[in-house]
Amino acid sequence: MALVTMFVNGQAMSGGTLNDALNDAKFLGRVRTAAKYRFYSVRDEFPGLHPVAAGGLVIPGELYEVEYDVLREQLLPREPAELELGVIELANGSGSLSMRMRADALGAPGVTDISDRGGWLAYLEEKR
Repeated sequence: MALVTMFVNGQAMSGGTLNDALNDAKFLGRVRTAAKYRFYSVRDEFPGLHPVAAGGLVIPGELYEVEYDVLREQLLPREPAELELGVIELANGSGSLSMRMRADALGAPGVTDISDRGGWLAYLEEKR
């Protein structure tokens, strides 16, 4: 049974609509990315993390230890087409798998930079 870490920062976080896909994963805690990313809302439906060479910020999320088959069969099939699986850097310098915004989706209608809003949950709360 191979295990990997998965950083989530949107609907797969605790209480989100995709969190049930991680029922068989081990929650490792709340973490933050390195300051190398911009964070986007896509139509206010889900967020997208995107790496940048300059102007990046720290983005909060959650870290899970997950089996490959759970990732492959339960989480990835439910992720939006605007996102892709990649590797990110966490604030402590370690790496993790994470869904990242596809570069070609950055200019799509309904994509808004929310990097300075304190994360997805804070952004949603602000919208209410």
